[in-house]
Amino acid sequence: MGRQHALVGKEAPEISLPNYDGQTFTMNPGSEGVPVALFFYPKSGTYGCTKEACEFRDALVGKETFKTTKAQVVGVSSDPVEKQKEFVEKQKLTYPVLSDSKGEARKAYKVGKGLLGLADARVTFIIDSKGIVRDALDATLNYGAHVKFVNKWLEKLEAETKQPAAEAPTLPAESEVAAPAPKDELAAAAAAVQA
Repeated sequence: MGRQHALVGKEAPEISLPNYDGQTFTMNPGSEGVPVALFFYPKSGTYGCTKEACEFRDALVGKETFKTTKAQVVGVSSDPVEKQKEFVEKQKLTYPVLSDSKGEARKAYKVGKGLLGLADARVTFIIDSKGIVRDALDATLNYGAHVKFVNKWLEKLEAETKQPAAEAPTLPAESEVAAPAPKDELAAAAAAVQA
């Protein structure tokens, strides 16, 4: 693998950007108590980006972990609102697709360039229900890995919420506590050890 992303283990930055419908969308991770899959992709309408966006759309209705965790999916690219609107409508996307034309979100999430600096990187963040970045996948060419990455993390987060809180240690019942040995038995044991 590569090195860990700088935001892993830290509070996810809040972002406010124009959604595909022109309205400002504010993502404040942790405020709704659900995990967030935030994916940055290079360009709306291109082959890999369309495949990735549609895989997220399909996962929201077809993958059990996306449903049970009520995960929020948010896509971000540098395309203008008009391009995002066209993309969302053509692909029937069911989640926010934000326009980061000034690069504010990419900067906040420390997302750089991929493909030897030729294109924006494809990076997906998994943010838990408390707003902490748990992991990031930086795989510009492997668009198919991003939904799988999120699905595995949602399974892990769901398992964590099902674990019972650590129980306080309890004292054993009196009948379970061994009675102290009589003095005669102690003396016999000591004599046996010395022999």
